[in-house]
Amino acid sequence: MTVPGLLAGGIIALAAARIVGGMLVNVSASDPLTFASAAAFLGLVAALASYLPALRAMRVDPMVTLRNE
Repeated sequence: MTVPGLLAGGIIALAAARIVGGMLVNVSASDPLTFASAAAFLGLVAALASYLPALRAMRVDPMVTLRNE
């Protein structure tokens, strides 16, 4: 779900670049380094947010979980 979200957000951000282009200082509205940095950061946050619950779930014994259900 992260990759489609990043792609959709990138397309919307490129479309909105003309609107906010006048507000930016010393950065172009379609700076590829800025877009790549933001996407990498959001991807890292999504990976960490997925990894921590998965790690916790791996430590639970499946038989104990099934008995409690």
